Amino acid sequence: MTPHGVGYVMVPGMTVDIRIPKNESGLALHGDTVEVVITQSKGKRKPRGKVIRVSQRGSTQLIGTVQLSKEYAFCVPNSPNYHTDIFIPNIPKDLKNGSRVLIEILEWEHGKKNPNGKILEVLDDLDEHDVAMKEILLEEGFSLEFPKNVMKECNAMEFKITKDDEKARRDMREVFTITIDPHDAKDFDDAISYRELDGGNIEIGVHIADVSHYVQPGTALDKEAYKRATSVYLPDRVLPMLPEKISNELCSLRPHEDKFTMSCVFELNKSFEIESYWIGKTITHSNHRFTYEDVQAILEGGDHEHKEQVVLMDKISKHHRKKRFDMGAINFMSEEVRFRLDADGNPTEVVVKRSQDSHQLVEEMMLLANRTVSEHIEQLAQEGTKIDFPYRIHDSPDMERLLPFVKFAAKFGYKFNLHDKNTIAASFNKMIEESSKVPEHHILHSLGIRTMAKAVYSIDNIGHYGLGFEFYSHFTSPIRRYPDVIAHRVLHNIETGTEQIFTKKKKAESVMNHCSSQERKAMNAERSSNKYKQVQFMRDYIGEEFDAVISGVASFGFWAQTTEHMCEGLVSMREMAEMEEFVHDENNYALVGKTSKRKFQMGQAVKIRVAGANLSKRQLDFDLVE
Repeated sequence: MTPHGVGYVMVPGMTVDIRIPKNESGLALHGDTVEVVITQSKGKRKPRGKVIRVSQRGSTQLIGTVQLSKEYAFCVPNSPNYHTDIFIPNIPKDLKNGSRVLIEILEWEHGKKNPNGKILEVLDDLDEHDVAMKEILLEEGFSLEFPKNVMKECNAMEFKITKDDEKARRDMREVFTITIDPHDAKDFDDAISYRELDGGNIEIGVHIADVSHYVQPGTALDKEAYKRATSVYLPDRVLPMLPEKISNELCSLRPHEDKFTMSCVFELNKSFEIESYWIGKTITHSNHRFTYEDVQAILEGGDHEHKEQVVLMDKISKHHRKKRFDMGAINFMSEEVRFRLDADGNPTEVVVKRSQDSHQLVEEMMLLANRTVSEHIEQLAQEGTKIDFPYRIHDSPDMERLLPFVKFAAKFGYKFNLHDKNTIAASFNKMIEESSKVPEHHILHSLGIRTMAKAVYSIDNIGHYGLGFEFYSHFTSPIRRYPDVIAHRVLHNIETGTEQIFTKKKKAESVMNHCSSQERKAMNAERSSNKYKQVQFMRDYIGEEFDAVISGVASFGFWAQTTEHMCEGLVSMREMAEMEEFVHDENNYALVGKTSKRKFQMGQAVKIRVAGANLSKRQLDFDLVE
């Protein structure tokens, strides 16, 4: 739903959305899954339709403001995408007019103008920034709390190793095992083990928290995990897929504790090539908890009692990383912009996190396990075992989308060989390497990523173009991703010969579509929250001037990203109109002056002045400094 009351329905398999005119949305709200009938399709860019049924509510909770009278009360949603007020039939005694509340939509009967709702929490005493983060999560359909029946199931769980567990699992508690995570991590869902074998070979184990041991199919916990499908990471909080007792306690591979794990164990020769592998359930025991900073210090020459093992793990990861790029993987350099926050959640500093050897060590081990698991499934398929599996797929580039970017990159001196997908990948890698030290590199990288297809989940494998893998899946993060839980279940069911719940009702692909959709919603929430923190941070710099790079162009102006803070704001066409009239050149990502032919093009350096910071709209406004 748009703020103007017009709706758009996305239908799988259709290349255009269906436009829902005002008053034709029925009982549908923003984010709902609906059934529509097309009412007009000829002579329109988008077909028009009418909602005839709501299949599923996208979200039943939202934040709004109370409008109170003696006889009745309404909640007016804060989000402009909700254009229907919620009627409150049961008014709490102490409710005040103008209060901010978290409300749950209970029902909306045909013939009624408004849905009924129930106030869950009055938010007047909460910090405005806390409320803003909660609203971002709710806008994307994520529930802030776990239902009571889920918490009841979770609280009854305990960790206990039985004799049956010891029989069913490979005991690897005596093998040297470590975890490597961010310094502030609370859930450690993966560990790496290392030992030398007789004859000179090396055994490397990738051990993943066995979430499927606790999250059983059909339980309230499983249904809630599927509904969420992913954890959501905002600058000041994490909304987990699973309750903390599971994610931070039962399944967290904390040091000096026995844990149930699902493992991929490799035997490597002296050249670090894989000679054999084993996949199955294990019991492991982490000997040491490393942070990325700890490991990086060791790899840069620092001393540690486990230095020998860490250095060898790094050599193995570098070997397989090189092989991956030789096979055609694209090396999009990982740079994450994060805010350092004070105790009240206010951003005080911008921090750019760059991928170092310590991060790549873990990344390559996880990629190796993910790839091996999906290759294992393919091998079973070739032997006659047909089973649906949650692949992670990434299509090769669409030339129609790629060509404009290739022309744009050429303006900065980067040439692409479009002969085949391998030469395209090599061209991307060359551009990334050569541009890494120039101001426009962030723009080139982000625009390059945007030309790519989006990675999604599917039971129909087409390979993963970006990683250069013919087969790939997600196996290594079941605490925060539901497809990984499914992968663990499928592997265990194959091993034990039990029924595959995943494909029981032949709805496997719809499950994958849901997981992909939830992933997109989580990314939207992360983007919105980062934008909010950018605006919150830049409020202290209104009136100040900064160097920037043009990061986007539209008919109504251009966006610029400050080089110092990586914060993006809009220079509107209204301001530029004082110079002369500009025309939007879509093919060249530019605005061009009608008279002077002066260009403002993506990647171009400019100087801006911070003119405004609107938190409610999550928008920065910049003025162009001549």
